[in-house]
Amino acid sequence: MVMRQRHLPTIPEHRLLCLPVSVGWYWDEPEHIVDRSKGAWNDYSIHFVLEGKGYVELDGAIHTLGRGDAFLYYPYERQRYYSSEEEPWSIRWVHFYGKKLNEFLIGMGIQRSTLWSIRQLEPLEEAHQRLMEEAERHVLLHDAKLTTLMYALLVEFMSQAVPFMPAKGSAPSTERIDELLPLMQEQACEPFNLDYWAEQAGVSTFYFCKLFRRATRMTPLAFITLCRIQAGKEQLLERPDWPVKRIAEECGYPNASYFNKRFLEHEGMTPTEFRELYGRRI
Repeated sequence: MVMRQRHLPTIPEHRLLCLPVSVGWYWDEPEHIVDRSKGAWNDYSIHFVLEGKGYVELDGAIHTLGRGDAFLYYPYERQRYYSSEEEPWSIRWVHFYGKKLNEFLIGMGIQRSTLWSIRQLEPLEEAHQRLMEEAERHVLLHDAKLTTLMYALLVEFMSQAVPFMPAKGSAPSTERIDELLPLMQEQACEPFNLDYWAEQAGVSTFYFCKLFRRATRMTPLAFITLCRIQAGKEQLLERPDWPVKRIAEECGYPNASYFNKRFLEHEGMTPTEFRELYGRRI
């Protein structure tokens, strides 16, 4: 196997957004295969193909990936991917972890989809190269530099990634869900109507929920809740003179107690505690 990789120790108690666990590059290896059961892997990971061809198995379907295609795994997901034997892929990857990464990725428009395509590959490749060189040179001596470079790679991925278009004959497309997500996020603080969104997708409510879970790995209401909590965090800091009750109403929760409960579940603190902790920093 031809490869270049670096594994890094995990920092148990840290307050950084993201840090790499391992970073590397495989090429010219027709027998490269990874098969992890659900719940076996607790880190995030991004892989992107530079050359050749490979396969990702997802929900019973086999998807063929080539240059410019990528896949993103969230923690504890089932993972099975492997190189083509005839056209072995050249693939770069990074495993990473961090505080509130799930909310961050969702808030930046990277929903819980696995398969993506990269519009411009070179900036992502360059960001990965810088991260790999820093990991090889200093390991964790400069954790601030590592988290900065990891964040830069994530930003490149988020700015360049578009939903992967599955080949004909694979699993039912979630393209319509991907198209609706920005609009759902924009209207998240309005009363949620499942029938309305299913109608916008042109499917039944049952099939809408099924497609939505396939595209995002969560229910429609769970996605709306994440968006509302994110909006609440922004309002708490941007409008320090507003009482929590008004912010709750603005975020779609007429009952301030329920807003407090949901906020505590997601953030580990109440809205008031969040404002007191972070409001002094802006």
